[in-house]
Amino acid sequence: MSENMKTGVEIERKYIIKKPHVDLLSRQNEYTKSEIVQIYITSAEGETHRIRRRDYGDRVQYIETRKIRIDSISVTEIEGEITEERFAELKKKQTEGSSPVLKTRHTFKYKGQIFEIDVYPQWHNTAIMETELESREERAEMPEFIEILKEVTGERIYSNASMSKAFPPEIHPTAES
Repeated sequence: MSENMKTGVEIERKYIIKKPHVDLLSRQNEYTKSEIVQIYITSAEGETHRIRRRDYGDRVQYIETRKIRIDSISVTEIEGEITEERFAELKKKQTEGSSPVLKTRHTFKYKGQIFEIDVYPQWHNTAIMETELESREERAEMPEFIEILKEVTGERIYSNASMSKAFPPEIHPTAES
């Protein structure tokens, strides 16, 4: 890990949502869109190690992250920017039996809270929305234009590390959705 790594506790909630229209998302406060390639690296027991290439269109960022699970909604996260060369070097240590996770990330601010919506090519009608919280007790005020189908906080099948090995089937919105 490089010397510019930052360590902190990440507390987040995760939801499967009905995929919103991009034009609606793009009108939200502090909106950004990026294309992400996420690769999981062989790591120590109880730790998740990944690298990410994030393309914003006008610039590309490479990030290395290690996460150590605390409980179902929080992890200790050690993260920092790396060079393209370091990314290429670490890519060679990809976890056996895994594939890169590809996703388009839409990020925006709603009532002071940052939301990230990840759209995966494997799903046509749904996406995953995450929001980071200041504490376990904090409740996020969900955007009224987002239809939440199911909270999946702590469900390992929906972690990107698990999805790199076996992508879960899509949950289909009901007819009344």
